[in-house]
Amino acid sequence: MRRLSILTLAFAAAGLAHTEAARAQSAELPAASAPAPAAAADSVILDMREAFRRGDKARLASLLPLARGHALEPWAAYWALKVRLEDASAQDVQDFLTRYAGTYQEDRLRNDWLLLAGKRRDWATFAQELPRFRMADDAEVRCYAAAMQALQGASVSREAVQAVRRDWWAQRSEGDGCLLAADVLHQAGQITSADLWMKARLAMEAGRPGMARSAVALDAPDAAATVAQISNGAARYLASRAAVGTRKGQELIVLALIRVAVQDPDQAAGLLDGKWTVQLSPEERNWLWAVIGKQAALKLQDNAWGYFAKVTRAQDLSDDLLAWQARAALRAGQWAGVRAAVLAMSEPLRQDPTWIYWRARAETALARTDEARAAARQPLEAIASDRSFYGKLALEELGRPITPPPAPAPLTAEERAAARANPGLNRALLAIGLGLRSEGVREWNYWTNLHDAGGMGDRQLYAAANLACELQVWDRCINTSERIKGFEDFAQRYPTPHQGLVVRQAQAIGLDPAYVYGLIRQESRFVMDARSHVGASGLMQIMPATARWTARKIGLDGFVPAMVSELDTNILIGTNYLKLALDEFRGSMPLAAAAYNAGPGRPRNWRNGPVLEGAAWAETIPFAETRDYVKKVLANTTDYAILLTGQPQSLKARLGRVGPAAADEGVLTRDLP
Repeated sequence: MRRLSILTLAFAAAGLAHTEAARAQSAELPAASAPAPAAAADSVILDMREAFRRGDKARLASLLPLARGHALEPWAAYWALKVRLEDASAQDVQDFLTRYAGTYQEDRLRNDWLLLAGKRRDWATFAQELPRFRMADDAEVRCYAAAMQALQGASVSREAVQAVRRDWWAQRSEGDGCLLAADVLHQAGQITSADLWMKARLAMEAGRPGMARSAVALDAPDAAATVAQISNGAARYLASRAAVGTRKGQELIVLALIRVAVQDPDQAAGLLDGKWTVQLSPEERNWLWAVIGKQAALKLQDNAWGYFAKVTRAQDLSDDLLAWQARAALRAGQWAGVRAAVLAMSEPLRQDPTWIYWRARAETALARTDEARAAARQPLEAIASDRSFYGKLALEELGRPITPPPAPAPLTAEERAAARANPGLNRALLAIGLGLRSEGVREWNYWTNLHDAGGMGDRQLYAAANLACELQVWDRCINTSERIKGFEDFAQRYPTPHQGLVVRQAQAIGLDPAYVYGLIRQESRFVMDARSHVGASGLMQIMPATARWTARKIGLDGFVPAMVSELDTNILIGTNYLKLALDEFRGSMPLAAAAYNAGPGRPRNWRNGPVLEGAAWAETIPFAETRDYVKKVLANTTDYAILLTGQPQSLKARLGRVGPAAADEGVLTRDLP
C-alpha cells in the first residue's frame, strides 16, 4: 500500500492532523510552535533516522529543533539523546523522561539508562529508575537488579536468583549484567559452582567458548586458560590427559567431550566409552550421552536413539536435551522413549502443546486396552481448542474435523473509537507509513503488550488488530489478533490480501491457493516491502539469485532484480518456484515448504532414513527455524483452505508421510536453488 494512504487514514481515524498530532497528545507532549509543512517535517524525521544509524551526533542535534511538533517527535528526540547517552548528564536524561512521560520512547530510554547505570555500577541512579521501568522485559536489567541487591547486602529472593540463572544460561552473547549477577550471587552462595559449570557446558555446546571461559573463571580462574586450550583442540587435550582426580578436572573433560561431540558425535562416543567413562560421575556421563545423542540427531544419524538409550537417569538432563531425546525416539519409533523423555521435562515444557500431543500419542501406542487408549487420548482435549499445529492434530486424533472457530461479538463503536484514539498506536502507524517499520513495530508492540501490566485485554487487542486491518498493516493485524486468547476472529487472523491475483496465479499453475497464502503469511505477514537480513524481498521473500533463476526457468523476458519488489512479479516468481519445489518432491507439502525455507538440498537429505508420518518428520527437522516454519506453513494452509473453500479440512492429509525417495524417483530439477 502507498505510504500516504496509511498516514492519511491513520490520522483521519484518530481525528488528528498529520503534523499537528503531537498537539492533540497534550498529556504526553508540550505544545509546539509553528510546525513545518507535512512533507518537509516527514523528511526531517527520515533524515534523523539515517543520522542515527550513522551515529552522527551533530546532524541529529541540528535537525532536532525542526522535528518539534511532529507526531514522531519522541522518536527524533530519542535518537538525538541515545547517540550521546554515555556523555549525557543526568539532567539531560531526566528532562527527556519528563517531556515524553508515558510514551514508549520514555521507557525505551529508561531501559538504555538503566543498562548504562548498571555498567557503570551507579546503583543510586539504577535504584531510582528501576521502579519506573514499565516494560520490565530486559534480562540484563533483571540481572543488574539482583546484583545490586546482593552487593548492597540485601536479601535476593529465590525467585530472583532463579531468574538470573535462567537468563544467564539462555544468553547467546556475553552480557555484563548477568555475568556480574552470577559472580556476586556465587560469592553469596546462592549460585553454586555446579551452576557455573553448567553455563560452561551450554556455552561450549553452542559454540561459544568465550562464554564458557568466563563462566569457568568465576569458579576456577586458573582453569579458564584450559577452556581456551580445549576450544582450540579438544581431541588433543583429551589425548594429553591420562586421568583426572578432581571435580574441576572432570568438568574440563566434560567440556572437551562436548566440543568433540559437536564436531563428531561418534568420535565423542568412542572416547567416552573408552577411558573416560570410569572417571566421570553418573550425572556427567548421562549429560554427555545426551549431548552426543542430540548431535547425532541433528545429523539425522540412525544411532542417535542408541546414544540416548545409554542415559540412566533422565532427570540429569536439561529440557533441551530431553526434547531431543523425545525427537530421537520419535524418529526411531520408540514410543516408550518418547513418553519417558516427556515425563522428565519440567512442568512448563511438559505442558507445551508439542509434548502434550506426543505424550498422548505415545501413551495411546503403548496402551493395551480400549479403556487405556481412551484415557491416553484425554489430554488432547486440553489443546484441541488451540488452533496451532498441534491443536489441529489433536482435533484429528480425537476424530473431529478442523472447522472455523465461532465468531466473536462484533466490536462496539466505543471499542473502535478507543483504538483509533490511542496516541501510541497512531504514532506506530505513522512510523510504519513513513517507512520506519522497525520503530513502528516496536511502538505498536509496546502499546499492545507492555504499556500496562499484562498488556491489553482481549477486546482491546481485537480493536487494535481491527484498526491495523482497516489500514492494511497486515503484520500488526495478524500478530495482534494472535495475542487474543479468549476468542478468534478467523478472517482477521487469516487475511487474504490481493486475493484475485494470488488465486488466479496459483490456479494457473496448478497450485493450491491456500498453500500460497499459508506460506506468505509465514514469510512476510503480507508486508510487500519486507526484506530479510539475508536479502530476501517482498511478499514471498524471494532471494535475488532465486528470482533470476526462476525468471529464466519460466521464460520471463526482460526480468531485472528490482522487479521482484513489484507485487505481481513477486507473486509470479514465488508461486512458480514453490510449484517447482512441490513437483520436485512429488507433491509433498512439508518437503516443499522446507525447501522454500532452507533450500532443496537439505530436505533431500532430511528425508532419508525411516518413513515417518509428516508430523513426526517435521518435528525432527534439525534446523529450529525450518522446523517451526514447516509446521506453521502447513497449519496456516489448513486454515486458509477452510476460509477459501468453506469446508472442513485435514492437516494430517497435507502432511502425509515422508521418507526416502523411491528408487525410480529421479531429480526433476537438478539446479533448483
